[in-house]
Parts: sequence; C-alpha cells; structure tokens
Amino acid sequence: MEKLLSRFLEYVKIDTQSNPKSNTTPSTDKQWNLAKKLVTELHQIGMTEVTIDENAYIMASLPSNTKKEVPTIGFIAHFDTSPDFSGFNVRPKVIENYDGKDIVLNTTRNIVLSPDYFEDLRQYKGQTLITTDGTTLLGADDKAGVTEIITAMEYLIEHPEIEHGKIRIGFTPDEEIGRGAHKFDVSKFGAEWAYTMDGSQVGELEYENFNAAGATISIKGKSVHPGYAKNKMINAITLANTYLSLLPQNEVPEKTTGREGFFHVHHIEGTIENAQIELIIRDHDLEHFNARKELLNAIANKLNADFKEKVIGVEIKDQYRNMREKVEPVFHIVSIAEAAMQEVGITPIIKPIRGGTDGSQLSFMGLPCPNIFAGGHNFHGKYEYVPLESMQKAVEVIVKICELTARNRSKDE
Repeated sequence: MEKLLSRFLEYVKIDTQSNPKSNTTPSTDKQWNLAKKLVTELHQIGMTEVTIDENAYIMASLPSNTKKEVPTIGFIAHFDTSPDFSGFNVRPKVIENYDGKDIVLNTTRNIVLSPDYFEDLRQYKGQTLITTDGTTLLGADDKAGVTEIITAMEYLIEHPEIEHGKIRIGFTPDEEIGRGAHKFDVSKFGAEWAYTMDGSQVGELEYENFNAAGATISIKGKSVHPGYAKNKMINAITLANTYLSLLPQNEVPEKTTGREGFFHVHHIEGTIENAQIELIIRDHDLEHFNARKELLNAIANKLNADFKEKVIGVEIKDQYRNMREKVEPVFHIVSIAEAAMQEVGITPIIKPIRGGTDGSQLSFMGLPCPNIFAGGHNFHGKYEYVPLESMQKAVEVIVKICELTARNRSKDE
C-alpha cells in the first residue's frame, strides 16, 4: 500500500479547486497542473491511447489480454476539488494504527476530529487514516478515486495472468461545480458501460441519484418613504421571507434522508426594491420532482395575484436526472460490481445517492455509469479523511470487476 499512499499524497498536495463563476473549461488553470501530471504517469505505467483534450479531459486504455470477445468497460473519476473549502496548501496527516480516539488536527486552532461526533471513525480503529491539518479540505473527493484507478491499472499491467477485456479510464475536471460530464466525449471513450469511483465508505454501490434543478426567485419591490408607505411600499426582503414561509418547512436537507426530497435555499440577498433567492430542488421520484418545480411557480403566482402585479419571477434550470432510469435496463453492470465486492470480502451497501455524480449525466449521454465507493468521509471540509485500507479495497474491487467481466462473458459463451 506504500505506492498507493505516496501517489495519493502527491495528488492532494496539488490545488485543483474548481470555480463555479468561471466560464472556461477547466474552470481554473490550476487544474492543469494535476491533469498534466496524470498524463505523464499514465504513460509511465504503460497505458495506451493516452489523450488529453483542450478542456483537460483525460482518457487512456489498457488493451485486452484475452482472445475472448469481452465488453469494453470504463472507470471514471474527477480531479477537481470543491470550491466550498480551501484546497490551497493541503498538508495531509497520516495517522497509523488509529487508536479510536480523538485526532487533533490542529493544536493552534483546537480543531479535533472526534468519533464522538463523526461516529464512522470508530470502524477504522487499527487502520491508517489520512486526514487534513484542519486548515483545508483533503481532496479525497475525488483524488482517492483517481489514485485507485491508476493503481488498479498498474496492478493489472504488472499481473498479466489476470484475464480482462479492454479497459478505458477517464479523468474529468469541474465535477464539483456540476460540469464534469458536460464535455466528456462518450463516443471517443468507447466503453459499453463504466463506473465512477466517487462514493464514500467501503461497500457503497449506487445506481440511483436525485433528479436535480436549480431555481432563482427574483423579487421586485417598491421603495417608498416608510412614514408614507401604507398601501404603497412593497418590501422585497419581506416578500422573500413570505415566499420562503410557503415552502414545506420540513422538506429541507437537515430534516430529510434516504429517498426523501427537499428544497435547499443556499443564497439570499436583497434590498427593499430587489431581492433574490437561489435554491436547489432534489427528489429521487420524477413525479415528485416535477411537483416541486410546479410548487415554486404556484407560490409566485399566488403572491403576484395578491399584489395584482408581477412582483415575483421564477427561473428553473434542470441540472441532472436519476440515472436509475438508464441503469436498470442493463442491471447486470450493478450485479458485476456487487459480486466483485463480495469476492474481495466486502459487504455491498446498495443505496440511493443523496446528490449526483458525473455518472448520472453520463448515463443519459449513453454511458450507463453506477457509482462505487472511493473510501473517504466528510468531503468538502476540514474534517475530511480517508482510510488507506479503504482505498486498497477500492483498488481490489476495480481489478475484480475487470476480471469478472471477462469471466462472465466466457460463461455466456
């Protein structure tokens, strides 16, 4: 696991934060620093058909080593990190033989990673943890996935006795800002199906995700001297508060779980004359998802009717769909991943994603793409960590999927 660890530590030290306000791809120039390194490394380990395009999308191949007709499959990860928390000057800490107690990430700032709060920590007692120093995120989302894919390909190259078909790998920029699949060339990738290595704890296997949309609520008020405002003033800030009060109060992220959908207000600003609410809509069920969008318009229509003029405008943009629709018809690709986990001693945890991945968009672009664990926890913040043993298990799962795909095809014949 030494090579796995050293490779991961190298990657996380390179700042690759994406930027939602940028219109370029990649959204930040610094993503090129890791992208170019990955291309060099893919050549070094012996991958073929290594390419990187003008938008930093990386693809490479591991040729088939069998005479059987085996489907070409792929593995995909993203190398950008979240703009939600600093990714500059990442200084990872390696905790060997974790004792199950509090981990002091930063003495000066009294930042502690505690199992009393993050209960998942307890299951990793005795393992090697990679954490932050309390001042940045770690970047296991998704540099752990990148590391695991490259390490698995290197292992297959070094062990030609493991029979497999052609394997394609892809690394994308800008997944954290929802654009990771936007310029992914599915035809060029040429795989029958793929897996994103972008989940969390060991065993996660996901083929359902939210239907997603973003909405902007624009409110137009009228500013009048407050002493003479009766029946004249329209306070956009107050109206924004009224609008929000008409949304279901229990259908928010902090009060929902599993397949329960929500409205999530993430930005609000305003003056008396103008206010704006930005929120996201999430639901696994397409009918419920559409009903949520209709509710946003219905609330606006009601308030506009109350004021007898259009004071509220609603703009909704769909973001991605539930990949279940595209994966279920080819469910054997989930079954292969499930069997691979079981063969390497992992109990699969099959559950819906309360979010989305590149895989959801890729599935609707013609590349069915379930999501597999990468091993990390507490993404996008200073408490992020990943057990080294979890990353090793992810490598083993990738290798086993390649092996089972070839083995299953031979059984079919």
